[in-house]
Amino acid sequence: MLAIAAVLFSVYVADVVLGALASTSFLTDVQEMLMLFAATIAFVAAILVREKQSKQ
Repeated sequence: MLAIAAVLFSVYVADVVLGALASTSFLTDVQEMLMLFAATIAFVAAILVREKQSKQ
């Protein structure tokens, strides 16, 4: 689950860096927002799963 969050965030960062350096990007504004939202949800889910495992 944490790997999914890392991949989604990496795609977002790659798009932002490409936009800053080459003035082009492969994601629209809405797609960037959804990518960041999905990365955040995956990260929170991974943290909650790890916390549950540590309490057992």
